[in-house]
Amino acid sequence: MGITPIAIYHFTLEAIFLCWMAFAAVFLLRKRPPRAKESRRDHLSLLGMFLQGCAYWMVWGSTPALFHRTPVLPSAAAQLALSIFSITLAIVSVWLVGAAVRTLGTQWAITARLIEGHRLVTDGPYGFVRNPIYTGMFGMLVATGLAFGHWIQLIIGIVLFAIGLGIRVHSEEKLLRSAFGEEFEDYARRVPAVLPGIY
Repeated sequence: MGITPIAIYHFTLEAIFLCWMAFAAVFLLRKRPPRAKESRRDHLSLLGMFLQGCAYWMVWGSTPALFHRTPVLPSAAAQLALSIFSITLAIVSVWLVGAAVRTLGTQWAITARLIEGHRLVTDGPYGFVRNPIYTGMFGMLVATGLAFGHWIQLIIGIVLFAIGLGIRVHSEEKLLRSAFGEEFEDYARRVPAVLPGIY
């Protein structure tokens, strides 16, 4: 009989849920370094975080009865290709976020801040993009929207996420510019903010 598109669809949803569990575990189960004394914080980044949360809600919670949807793609081959792409994107995104959080260590925080002795991190995933955690978050958003077949919600979610992303990047990089000056400017000229070749 062969594998049906609906079977592939449900397998994809389960895989994406597992990736989200791993994504949450990166933050919840990380080894917490000694608490560092904070020197400056920018609360505007909370607005960006709220908008990014709204973007996730669009692809996660805006459609009831999630598991009762039928796949958008009628062909098993097309559904399988979409599944492979979505799952791969989610796995890479989780890995990227995990690597970035480990690289930051005590400097990682939910909102934009500087701590005493703050250093400009440019190694690990920060050598490819200046904000790899946001790159991974965007990857999870896209992977989830594609896997669920929420095409319109995904487009709206991307717009909301992009606005929130712009706010958070501006907020955080304003602090880094004030602390590191030309060192940060040189880094920003060499390394893209979130998506190579785009932003």
